[in-house]
Amino acid sequence: MSETILEVRDLHVAYGAIQALKGVSLTVQRGEITTIIGANGAGKSTLLRAISALVRPTRGVIRYETSDITRLPPHRIVQMGIIHVPEGRRIFAEMSVYENLLLGAYSQWGRDLDERLERVFAIFPRLKERLNQRAGTLSGGEQQMLAIGRALMARPRLLMLDEPSLGLAPFLVREIFQIIRQINQQGVPILLVEQNAHMALEIAHRGYVLETGRMVLTDTAANLLRNPAVREAYLGG
Repeated sequence: MSETILEVRDLHVAYGAIQALKGVSLTVQRGEITTIIGANGAGKSTLLRAISALVRPTRGVIRYETSDITRLPPHRIVQMGIIHVPEGRRIFAEMSVYENLLLGAYSQWGRDLDERLERVFAIFPRLKERLNQRAGTLSGGEQQMLAIGRALMARPRLLMLDEPSLGLAPFLVREIFQIIRQINQQGVPILLVEQNAHMALEIAHRGYVLETGRMVLTDTAANLLRNPAVREAYLGG
């Protein structure tokens, strides 16, 4: 039986008078990839930001392992092992690849730093080749690899990825999704927000469909791929 590592229950988030999330609930199981699909503006990024404490819910509960983390500050969320790779990568463009990676380790500084770097390089050999290169001069795909590599330096116990394929060429999208699957196979549970619904459901164990701030459907990823309504709305029929 799967073990729940993250539970979101009846979560409401508002930006002023605009209700971005309206009673959202979901669970993430240990060792699995859980994906959230939905159109632009559905509230997918807001949900990840609420879990990371970058926005505050007006109602609801977020539980991580055995702890209620709903009101914790962002740095405590990171220290607990919930690591968020935001949409748009948010790398430090003027700093080197190496410096960006080290910044990812700030909350988990220790003697195994070199070992963690080598693990990142095993997944992203191109980062090792460009270690002293300014991050802003990397290609879009390499910047996404750096953003994920920086997150891995924090030793995530739950990795949240927001639109990792955004703006990438199709061959790079396939590569990024293969890497996401590889990270998960190494034991890291992943909560994935992604507009490329087909690719997301191909690698996920379970999926949720979010529409205008409400969860309207949840099932195994395989079943969602076969669901006629999902195919019509998100998979091009």
